[in-house]
Amino acid sequence: MSTTSLLYHGFGIAGYHLVSSEFENGVIKFRIEDKRIFRCTRCLSRDVIKRGTITRCLRTTPIGRKPIFIELPIQRIECCTCGTVRQVDVGFADERRSYTKAFERYVLDLSRLSTIYDVARHLGVSWDTVKDIQMRNLERRYRRINLKDLKLIAIDEISIGKGHQYLTIVLDLNTGAIVFTNEGKGAEALDPFWKKLKHSTAKIDAVAMDMSPAYAFAVKKNLPDAVIVFDHFHIIKMFNEKLAELRRDIQNDAQTMKQKKVIKGTRWLLMKASENLSHEHKAKLDEALHLNKPLAVAYYMKEDLRQFWSQRDKQAASEFLDDWIARARSSGIRKLMDFSKTLATHRFGILAWYDFPISTGPLEGTNNKIRTLQKMAYGYRDKEFLKLKLYALHEAKFKMVG
Repeated sequence: MSTTSLLYHGFGIAGYHLVSSEFENGVIKFRIEDKRIFRCTRCLSRDVIKRGTITRCLRTTPIGRKPIFIELPIQRIECCTCGTVRQVDVGFADERRSYTKAFERYVLDLSRLSTIYDVARHLGVSWDTVKDIQMRNLERRYRRINLKDLKLIAIDEISIGKGHQYLTIVLDLNTGAIVFTNEGKGAEALDPFWKKLKHSTAKIDAVAMDMSPAYAFAVKKNLPDAVIVFDHFHIIKMFNEKLAELRRDIQNDAQTMKQKKVIKGTRWLLMKASENLSHEHKAKLDEALHLNKPLAVAYYMKEDLRQFWSQRDKQAASEFLDDWIARARSSGIRKLMDFSKTLATHRFGILAWYDFPISTGPLEGTNNKIRTLQKMAYGYRDKEFLKLKLYALHEAKFKMVG
């Protein structure tokens, strides 16, 4: 194989000739020279005058464990046609970068399997170098996200750190891809999304969300034709919070130490679905429910509410929901009565699940991936970088990378 072929096939370098090579202190260095016909980088004229060179040393893909550097003089030319004075384009490396495009692609390939820290350590470069390569790649791919095909979306916020730091996220439920992120939570964080969506001419059929009044108002204002579907996981979560508060009140009001002790250990048993309880846990829960009727009523009402999403059709579900609300109102238990008002207020969005059986469940799964992503990357110092990583999160099929 000729040296020209070696440069091209091995390192993606075309138009250059190998002058010399050397091995010193574990590093291989190839010196090359430019044999191309020079053109003005602005007007492409060949009528140019050479104005000296500047030597650059660029990192490229390793051979085995040996780091490889390419050293070359870069010609500076003056165009006689347009008067521009510039360095000629290298072609195989970006301007002001200390590595070649081949090295950049190699880093990106490794990044699909390893964290930033591991890639940097393996190649002997800084964490910031690997991060910069990843970030520029993500910026090229996700600078503009196409929203015109959106039909079904989910909206939620996630905590990304201490001090109540949040990101608001919009997920495409058809593809599983995050299509929008913004710092903060609440309706204001979605303002840039509505502007982008308007320009995209997308037609959103339905939106899954929790029962946040701010989100509901924002969706009705910006997507008047979209159906709002209140997420059933959030509904059960809200009821579990009411159930936990009721258990705490009952424990505080217990008359004997035996009652306090029995009720004290039942919080997570009350939260779990009955079919997921072991025989031992069921026996312990039954003992606590037997000691307190209001707690038993609230627990069995929760288990009953879970059946709402398995009715045969929307009409049956409507009748089921009305009956559940009526029983909760007549229970005499304040927590149940308050929750029944919440369900009655959001009745339309709860029943909408039978028109569009969607939820924010995929977002919950995405949240778990994000937490794994942050742990494997030992945290992100750059929030813009984190946002870009989130846009590519749906592509991570085998292993989360940092």
